[in-house]
Amino acid sequence: MFKYDPQQAGPQYLEDLATGYWFSEALFTAVEMEIFTLLEPAGKKIDEIAREVKCDLQALKRYLHTLCALGLLTCHDDFFSNTKISADYLVKGRADYQGDSILWRKYLTSYWRDLKACLKAGGRVNFAPVEENAESLAARIRKYINAMDCVAHTKVKEITPIFSGLALEGNVLDVGAGSGAIAAGFLENFPGMRATLMDIPEVLDYTRQLVQKRGFGDRVSYCPANILESWPVSKGEFDLIILSNIVHAYSEIEASHILKNAIQSLKPEGFLLVHDFFVEHFPEKAALYDLNMLINTYNGKIFAKEWLRKQINSFNLYVSELIPLETDTAVLIAAKNAERLENLALDCKSRLVSRIKALGFQRVLPIPVEQIHVADWTVLRCRFGCAYFGKPHCPPNSPSPEKTRKMLQDYNQALLLEGEPPTRSFQNRVLQAEKEAFKAGFYKAFAYWAGPCALCDSCSPEGVCRRTREGRPSLEGAGIDVFATVRRAGINLRTLASKGDYIKYFGLLLLE
Repeated sequence: MFKYDPQQAGPQYLEDLATGYWFSEALFTAVEMEIFTLLEPAGKKIDEIAREVKCDLQALKRYLHTLCALGLLTCHDDFFSNTKISADYLVKGRADYQGDSILWRKYLTSYWRDLKACLKAGGRVNFAPVEENAESLAARIRKYINAMDCVAHTKVKEITPIFSGLALEGNVLDVGAGSGAIAAGFLENFPGMRATLMDIPEVLDYTRQLVQKRGFGDRVSYCPANILESWPVSKGEFDLIILSNIVHAYSEIEASHILKNAIQSLKPEGFLLVHDFFVEHFPEKAALYDLNMLINTYNGKIFAKEWLRKQINSFNLYVSELIPLETDTAVLIAAKNAERLENLALDCKSRLVSRIKALGFQRVLPIPVEQIHVADWTVLRCRFGCAYFGKPHCPPNSPSPEKTRKMLQDYNQALLLEGEPPTRSFQNRVLQAEKEAFKAGFYKAFAYWAGPCALCDSCSPEGVCRRTREGRPSLEGAGIDVFATVRRAGINLRTLASKGDYIKYFGLLLLE
């Protein structure tokens, strides 16, 4: 909700950050009071809701209207109903219920109040009480597992389709399995698989109950273990090993130990699946989750994909590109045989987006070509008001709006590239993005960048371009209305109010 937009960074942005807890507290309260469950299946009048939750009618009415403003409820004549997102994820008993995960986040808020103390101490300062009895520890473990189960249940729906082109069978090892939801997703989609869940005994005691409810009891075995010690499994035993949200809980040394043990336990034709937060996929959430590790673990941290790739490569495995999920996490898949990775159902464009974003762009957004708005007025702005008119790659030496319209008919998809000054660096990144697309098989890849060409310090005095191979037209120079196109892609864009305002650059990469 508060994704950082440098162009809009100002007092209002700071105000939104400062009041962010208002949003979360409104959600926490609704989940605790089971408001969304109460409103199923058809909604209720305000007076009926007030009686059931035992609240003051007028105060509750104001609160429910707040939930409406947040998109969680709808209201008509004091009759309140769930919106689709609330009905799908916030009603108890529904398959994708997220309430336990949300309330676990509320539990963590008390630890976040120690952030300053953690910064001064260099790590976690709030530890579970030494005198905590077995009953209270078990209750805390159950809450945590239920919370993570909510998340894992939705994540695995995005992960298993990656393997849809393979007839997976054999043994799965889910390391730090928690509720076992990730392994359960594979068991559900691949009937020829069996799973071993590895975790500490206190967790597995509760995990067994969840597995039995899912109906996979006869296909699941349990391996009590501390994954930071020697693993009590055989080398080369498993066809798929899952490390889901495990690596970030540890330091480099421990993470390397876990990866080494996982790879040793892998069959020659097996897959290693690493599912986690990555700074390259969702920088804001990854950074905040990294702080959460500082506050709530002994030495956990979020790693960059390249660190993990190098670690896995050092054990002679091939590693896929970062595979971003629709949510805030991403996946790396490794195998001892490079051809095994080629058989995965990875969308070529998704892999390309990941590689291009790693070049240093703020955003890389796939858009349909129909969203690209070509207008005739842009050339007038180039001719009247720009000192570069007549230069190589600028009007009239760039494609006319009419030519651009015709060219777009040969394409159906494109990538919108968001970056920032300096101009030359941005333009070089755009060129590199075009090369990456061509190497990925998009043979028609063609890029437009922002502004007049800045590859050379100055143009040739003879007016003949020295670098025709690298030169590209700008979007506006080719008739593309940048403001209209960017806004159609859902990005907020405004004209500069003053000279020192933050500048965004946009490029466009046509794919096919």
